[in-house]
Amino acid sequence: MKSLLQEYIDKRLSITDLHKELHQLIEDYETSTGRFLFVYSADFDKGNSKDGNISLTQDDFYIIQDLLRNYTCKKIDFYIESPGGSGESAEEIAKFLHNKFSEVNFIIASEAKSAGTILALSGHNISMTDSGSLGPIDAQVRIGRSVVSAYDYYEWIKEKKIEAAKNRGLNPVDAVIISQVSPGEIKRIINSLEFAKDLVSDWLVKYKFKDWTITETNGITVDTEYKLKRAKKVAEELTNQSKLRTHGRSLKIEDLREWLKIDRIDDNKDLAEIVYKIKTVIRLIYASSSTYKLFFTDTQKIFRNQVVQGGTSIPFPIGNNIKNQKIEAKIEQKCPKCSKIHTLKAIPVDQLSESELKLNDIEDLVCDSCGFNVNLNPVRNQLELQLNRKVKILNN
Repeated sequence: MKSLLQEYIDKRLSITDLHKELHQLIEDYETSTGRFLFVYSADFDKGNSKDGNISLTQDDFYIIQDLLRNYTCKKIDFYIESPGGSGESAEEIAKFLHNKFSEVNFIIASEAKSAGTILALSGHNISMTDSGSLGPIDAQVRIGRSVVSAYDYYEWIKEKKIEAAKNRGLNPVDAVIISQVSPGEIKRIINSLEFAKDLVSDWLVKYKFKDWTITETNGITVDTEYKLKRAKKVAEELTNQSKLRTHGRSLKIEDLREWLKIDRIDDNKDLAEIVYKIKTVIRLIYASSSTYKLFFTDTQKIFRNQVVQGGTSIPFPIGNNIKNQKIEAKIEQKCPKCSKIHTLKAIPVDQLSESELKLNDIEDLVCDSCGFNVNLNPVRNQLELQLNRKVKILNN
């Protein structure tokens, strides 16, 4: 029996076909559950760069808010894949979702780490596949040139305080490091940790534990005080780096069920098939294109693409009489996967011939050697900015 990945590879779907397939899978999910599905995903493999920030950001909130603000359904299932990012942005997204929808559920089939975990813990329900994972929620803070775990750094500082009191001083290396940390930075680290714990504690009581009335194991009546105590316990456990050992730790269903009720998607064979297909199609979109982040509903899509190395070998002319010049730029676009050079041309729209006007503008270049999809909008934007005019990209 073929794997899902092999099945899709054998179909040889184009990037456009993969987008259509993702839309269709979202429709299939909605038909199966009766709930609206929103897909938010970032490509862990592409990482962060000046051309592609995969972290959860405030701009993500603006996109999510814009895509969802006109929907009138009451329940939303939010599929999330994220390495984490801004806790403040997670708070903004959670507030918007709960103001907009009466029930907010999170679907985890891949990784939702750090701020992604914080956001997922704002849901009324969390459903996970066996491949899905959450992670520690301690904030990542920038100290000097490095981004480090707030919990680890604060624990290190406390250890050095004890060491200094015991030995009446520190070794020279630690002393130099400590001297470069201001009281304000230490306070910021503490606040980052407490912010994450406060969010999770408040949200669990308000949403996840909302209808919890009795414990399953021993039948104890659950009141507000009991909920708050459990919520604080969960928040403490998820920020306890000394126990979890690493900020990148993957917490599966069996790791979380000690503290939280998690619905196992794999128990519903038909639904699991749809969710695993969604995960697989997203992987293929990332593998075959420069896309590093996507936002999908059954009818809408927004995706972010990295700027792929390439450029014009014959630049547009610059000068006072530029409007009167016949302009054509040669673009040599290198495929980032197989390194083949593709030659195209860009022409201002107002200078196109009658036959050129009938040709389709090339927005996505599909490498005829390896099939990788390169989005040309960043190249187009650069040329239009240089010329201050609309351009059309065509085959050379």
